[in-house]
Amino acid sequence: MMLFDDTYKTIEKPAEGIFRDRGSKFLAYAYPISSENDIKGIVTQLKAEHPKANHHCWAMRLSIDRSVFRVNDDGEPSGTAGRPILNTLLSKDLTNILVVVVRYFGGTLLGVPGLINAYKVATEEALAQAVVTSKTVNDVYTASFEYLQMNDVMRVIKEENLLILNQQFDNDCNIQLSIRKTQVEQALFKLGKVNGVKVKYDYSL
Repeated sequence: MMLFDDTYKTIEKPAEGIFRDRGSKFLAYAYPISSENDIKGIVTQLKAEHPKANHHCWAMRLSIDRSVFRVNDDGEPSGTAGRPILNTLLSKDLTNILVVVVRYFGGTLLGVPGLINAYKVATEEALAQAVVTSKTVNDVYTASFEYLQMNDVMRVIKEENLLILNQQFDNDCNIQLSIRKTQVEQALFKLGKVNGVKVKYDYSL
């Protein structure tokens, strides 16, 4: 483990799984998300698609250090739904992810252990269908410079293998770059050595 780990695991696109137990049906939906604002729309949409379902329970995890999380039992006994979903995300070390499990009650009570198992297994089924991807933590900077400096700036970009997100070239040029966190210091140092280049921090990815 590095002192600063600048990679994290998430899923590439939505995935679904299903688990049945004694007549109850648990439909799990996993989504990649980038902020808490994504949650409401997804849950609302699933409620519209499954109006007869008894519960729409979910857990989410956000941020690179995996410190932001929320759970919602949506009427199930406390700790039997959202928490098992979250624990499955923790065990798979996934972040920037939301899993919603839609439950149709089958008439037989499953009890606390049964519920915990059902929400856990449904989540595992969805994640088994998901494509897990590793992403790096990147900072986004904009470099501003005069047209004459273009070649020098482009050389640094090529040497450091930086990703260009945006560019506009006129008498004054601006290039927005995504730089991997562990590379930032070196890349900024090199750009700073090019005469007349100004670099400003925009945000982190």
